[in-house]
Amino acid sequence: MPAVLYEQRDRIAYITLNRPEALNAFNREMHQELREIWQEFRTNDDVWVAVVSGAGERAFSAGADVKQMGEQREGPAPSFWETWFGDNLQQGLEVWKPTIAAIDGYCLGEGLTLSLACDFRIGSERASFGYPEVNLGIATIVGAVRSPRVVGLGNALELLLVGDRVDAQRAYDMGLLMRVVPAGQALAEAEKLAQRLCRNGPLAVRCTKEVAVRSQQLPFADAVRMGESLRRLVNASDDAREGPQAFREKRAPQFKGR
Repeated sequence: MPAVLYEQRDRIAYITLNRPEALNAFNREMHQELREIWQEFRTNDDVWVAVVSGAGERAFSAGADVKQMGEQREGPAPSFWETWFGDNLQQGLEVWKPTIAAIDGYCLGEGLTLSLACDFRIGSERASFGYPEVNLGIATIVGAVRSPRVVGLGNALELLLVGDRVDAQRAYDMGLLMRVVPAGQALAEAEKLAQRLCRNGPLAVRCTKEVAVRSQQLPFADAVRMGESLRRLVNASDDAREGPQAFREKRAPQFKGR
């Protein structure tokens, strides 16, 4: 049984963490399968949006599998001074297509970090969020980098340092969730958002997302300079001609992603 399920329907990729018996906790197999899946999604021009969810009704993901902590790793050990971990979405892989997390139940530790790496988060009323690592004497690193960028430093420190779970309403108030829906409806709501995103020009969406992310680290003039350069690439595409033509003809545009 795969630890992660991957299915493409139309332009949407559905990525499902598939260890419901372990509350979809991350183990080595899940990490490896996710790496391959994110690379496939990133490079496949036929898919435009990804929806990430957890199998079962109890959890998006309860975080790292504590049973594997401290076990001997198989295969070659990483360099002691390893400096790059960017082969997975939550660890820094650059993916400019939109990503949506559909969260039902527990969203803890590394599961929360994965959701923070997504562009949109939709949670059900029974979702709960937190970083319990400090309760085990373990430091949170990638989550400590990602969370302030989404919810601000004060809210992030509440999650990171207190170690208690917060409910869906508190997560919404923090800005962690885009929307709160009834229990069992997060995936359906995420799918609606994905379908809406697929009506837009995919190259324009990716360009705009990349500019929004990269410009955070640039002076204003440099950010605009970068953005205008990327816009020239998009304006040279067939989609950039199709959109205005469809508008003039009063019809829905047929974007192709090229």
